[in-house]
Amino acid sequence: MPDEAVQSLLGGFVASIRAVLPVRAVWLHGSLALGDFVLGRSDFDVIAVLETPVTDPPGLIEVHRGLIKSSALAKKLHCTYVPVGELGDASLRHPTFAQERYFDRPVSPVSRRELTLGDVALFGPPPSLLLPATTDEELAAFVRRDLQDFWYPATAKRTRWYTDVWVDLGLVTVARAGRTLRDGRLITKQAAIAELPSLGAPPAVVQDIQNRRYAAVGIPPWSPWRLHRGHLARTFVRTQITNLLN
Repeated sequence: MPDEAVQSLLGGFVASIRAVLPVRAVWLHGSLALGDFVLGRSDFDVIAVLETPVTDPPGLIEVHRGLIKSSALAKKLHCTYVPVGELGDASLRHPTFAQERYFDRPVSPVSRRELTLGDVALFGPPPSLLLPATTDEELAAFVRRDLQDFWYPATAKRTRWYTDVWVDLGLVTVARAGRTLRDGRLITKQAAIAELPSLGAPPAVVQDIQNRRYAAVGIPPWSPWRLHRGHLARTFVRTQITNLLN
């Protein structure tokens, strides 16, 4: 683990959920599992595999809220709770606590591939022993649907591209999607950012993303550059999606 505070948070989380749930395994995916974790920027992406479905959502919510009270880092700890018998169906939605709220979502083919690549277990058997493999065809089909049904319509929403998170996720997503659709690989955010210049991404926007992710250098909330950056990012993402889907 990259930091003592991270180890403490994850260890406390595992102990807390094991006290209230029948936990078979706890797995990491995303940046922390794939070696691209940036403390203070990256989320803690976790899957908890359960022997039986969640029956006490309020109790689970209290576990997460208690962790947040004891550590600010816990706000970035996002966990989806999956019964072991449902691991094979990527279409099913599961209880999730993320962004400080409780809701249901599926474990996407991208997350499933990340779990396989990292194969990191905080508790119990690793993904390679329980999780069915995600095929290249399943991964590519999901990436195409995500671009067509979510990201392309999002490029029509002008104001959301004035925020850091949409600029960052938009450019990283299309770079990662392009690599997956070209050769089946799933690359990290860092690798995706490194590919952006060769894809024709606006250099100033790429530098802006790098500054905020790796140097913690941001820009004022309502600077003229933020508005111009949004236009550049939105146009680039829209163009890339059109090229990838045609």
